[in-house]
Amino acid sequence: MKLPKEYLLSDLLSHHVRENMTLSYGVGDTVWMHPPVHRILGWSSKPSNFNLQRNVWRLNQISQIVNNEIFVKGEPALTELSVLTRFPNLLFANLINPNGFKIGIIADFVFEFKTGKIKYYLISRSNPKIPGSSRWKLDIPSIIDQQPGLVFCSEENLNDLSLLKSSFKNEVFKKSKVLINRFDNMKNVATNKLENWLEDENYLSQDEQISGKNVSNKSIYNEDKKNYSDNIGFKSSNRKKEDDPWI
Repeated sequence: MKLPKEYLLSDLLSHHVRENMTLSYGVGDTVWMHPPVHRILGWSSKPSNFNLQRNVWRLNQISQIVNNEIFVKGEPALTELSVLTRFPNLLFANLINPNGFKIGIIADFVFEFKTGKIKYYLISRSNPKIPGSSRWKLDIPSIIDQQPGLVFCSEENLNDLSLLKSSFKNEVFKKSKVLINRFDNMKNVATNKLENWLEDENYLSQDEQISGKNVSNKSIYNEDKKNYSDNIGFKSSNRKKEDDPWI
């Protein structure tokens, strides 16, 4: 079976190491790397949780990977856990920005199977062992310095890095933000329609008031005209009575 071109360190450490179907060397434990040149040399496996002895393997000893099992060829190098902990390692190192503040933790990395060269690191905001947490991509050129347990980068914060995997919390936040924005847009549209409707109603009310004034003015005019006509008629009748020779 052909080995993949690139591989994730966490997948390598999560697989059981076997020589064949009957002989098992335990599950992966820690990485063996050379930090100055960002290269992985191999990894170790532990026979059991109570055994302090470790089996150290080189990458070129891998013959095939089937499901969650790594089949190796040859014998491992035996060493103690206390010896492995002295080896320089960037895994779980704190990521420091140019201002000296911690912005994340190196949680994982992707490497080439053939050469062991690390392509890029994966950064976690908090404890990388929390399942489902987010991962940001840290390119090798962004690293300006490194010390035991510390990696210094040129980025100010994690927002300057590419987000490769979003956590469930971030997904919920993004979806809720989208829903809130949609709700705000709907509210703005409804508000604009309501304002336009109120303006139309106000305009119609003003027209009705103007029409009402015209009607009232016309009524007053007709009433005054009637009273004027009545007065004229009354005066005319009195004058007729005065001029009538038969009265």
